[in-house]
Amino acid sequence: MILILLKKATDEEVKKVAQDLDGYIKFVVNIKQEILAAGGKLHSDGEKLLLGQGSRQEDLWGGGLDLETDEIDFDSMINLRPGQGNPSREVLSAEIRKKIEGIVRRILG
Repeated sequence: MILILLKKATDEEVKKVAQDLDGYIKFVVNIKQEILAAGGKLHSDGEKLLLGQGSRQEDLWGGGLDLETDEIDFDSMINLRPGQGNPSREVLSAEIRKKIEGIVRRILG
């Protein structure tokens, strides 16, 4: 299940978005609007939902949160953006990583 979250997720919402991958949550963050799509098996599905609600591609970055270890990763095919200076699946910019982590921690806890 994919949810678009604008504010702190409830415990029930976190459980729902963690079901697809047994405690690992894929997310796509809009770093300008400070919202995210969480859940599902593909980052591209969350990306599609956010784009459909008016997000701009250049503002969207993907990653994941492991609920067991509380670790965030910044790895997703949607992050491949040579034109934006990110020629990797991994988010390379420390500034963008910091923004992503802040949004994820605020919304997903």
